[in-house]
Amino acid sequence: MGVLFRGIRALLPDMSIRETDVCVEGETIAGVGEIPEGFSAETVVEGKDRLLLPGLVNAHTHTYMTMFRGCADDLPFAEWLSGHIDPLESQMTPEDCYWATLLGNLEMILNGTTASIDMFIYTETASRAAEESGFRTVLTRGLTGPEGGERRLREFFTEYEAWKSRCSRVTFALGPHAPYSCSPDYLKEVAALAREHNLGLHTHISESQFEQATIREKYGCTPAEYMDRCGILGPKTVAAHCVYLSDGDIQLLKERGVSVATNPVSNLKLGNGVAPVPKLLSAGVNVALGTDGAASNNALNLFRELSFVTLLHKGLSGDTTAVPAAEALKMATVNGSRALGLTGCGEIKVGRRADLTVLDIDKAWLRPHSDLLSSLVYCARGDEVEDVMVDGRFLLRKRELLTIDRERVLWEVDRTCKRLGLLKS
Repeated sequence: MGVLFRGIRALLPDMSIRETDVCVEGETIAGVGEIPEGFSAETVVEGKDRLLLPGLVNAHTHTYMTMFRGCADDLPFAEWLSGHIDPLESQMTPEDCYWATLLGNLEMILNGTTASIDMFIYTETASRAAEESGFRTVLTRGLTGPEGGERRLREFFTEYEAWKSRCSRVTFALGPHAPYSCSPDYLKEVAALAREHNLGLHTHISESQFEQATIREKYGCTPAEYMDRCGILGPKTVAAHCVYLSDGDIQLLKERGVSVATNPVSNLKLGNGVAPVPKLLSAGVNVALGTDGAASNNALNLFRELSFVTLLHKGLSGDTTAVPAAEALKMATVNGSRALGLTGCGEIKVGRRADLTVLDIDKAWLRPHSDLLSSLVYCARGDEVEDVMVDGRFLLRKRELLTIDRERVLWEVDRTCKRLGLLKS
C-alpha cells in the first residue's frame, strides 16, 4: 500500500514545475507521471493548489541551540560566542539538549525541511530526537582540542557504535569545530580517523575576520590552507560559512571536492559578511544552504535562506543573474543531499527516497501562479507547508505533527530556559 499525489504540480530534477502523478511505495518514489502496475494507494493527496517539492536539506546547523534563540543578539561575534553561547552550553545537560533538538526538528519539519547535518555536544540526544521524530540527520560531534579532544572523540565513537546500525535515517560524520579551536596534531588525528572509518567531516572555515587574522598570525596561511595541510579537506567534507576566501582558497576547495554550506542570514546577523557564492558556483564547487543554529539566525527556516542567498548576491554584484532562483533551490535540495552524502535523496525521481514536502500554494502572496519556481524563492515563507514525509512516512499531515508532542516539547524547553535564567519564572 502506498501514497498517491494525484494531479499535483511537482518540482522535477530539471528544475521545471509540471503537473503530474507521483507514487510512493514503502520508502521510495515508485512512479512519476505513470502509476506502476499493481500499485495501490492507501492515501491519496489531491494536487489542486498544491506543490510537491523534494524535502529541503539544512546543510549546517546546531539544532540544540534553539534553547538560545534571542538570548545574545546584536553582539560582536567573539563576544557572542565566548561571552554568552559557550558559557550557556556548559550549563546544559544531555536532557536539555534532547528537548532543544526536538524543538529544532519540530521547527524544521513545519518549514518543509526533512534532513540536516547537525553539530551536537552530547551523546544520546540528537540521535534519540531524530529517531523519535522521524527526521533524517547526519550527526557530527563538535570536536575541539587538544584539551578535552580525546574525550570528545571517545564520546563520538560511543555514539557512532551505538547508532550506526540502529536507524537508517541517522548517519555520522566527524566534526572538527574550526581552525582556531583545533591544533594541527588534533586535526591530523581527526582526519586519519575519518579515513579509517570512512566517515565524512563537517567543520567551520573562514567564518569571521577574527578567524582569518588568528590563523594568518599563527600559521602564516588562510584557514582553508591550514585545514588542507592537516588533511581535513576532501570530497566528504562539508565546510560551513566560507565567507573570507581568496581565489586560491576557492580553487583549493574545488580541487579537493569540498562542499560549501553557505549560511547567509547567520553571517549577516553576526556581522561576519557574505560568502562569495557566485565565485564558488562559477568554479564548480558544490554549494549547499544552511541556517546555522537558532542562536545566530534566529530561525531554522530554509525558505528565508532561499530569498537571502539570491537577493544578497544580486544586490552586492549588480548582476541579477548572480544566483538565480533555480540555483538557490538546487542548493536547498539536491546540492544539500550531495553534500551530506544522502544517496538517493534530493530529487523527485523514480527510485529516490520519498523525502517530500507539500505546499499549499493557494496563498495571496503566491498568486498568480505564473512562475511558481520564482515565487518559491522570493515569496514563500514556510508556513505554506502542509505535508512532510521522510522515507515515505508522514511526519506532518495537513499541518498536524504526527511524531512530536509539540506541547510537551515547548513545556520542557521553557522549563530549562527558566533554570538557565533565559526566561523569567
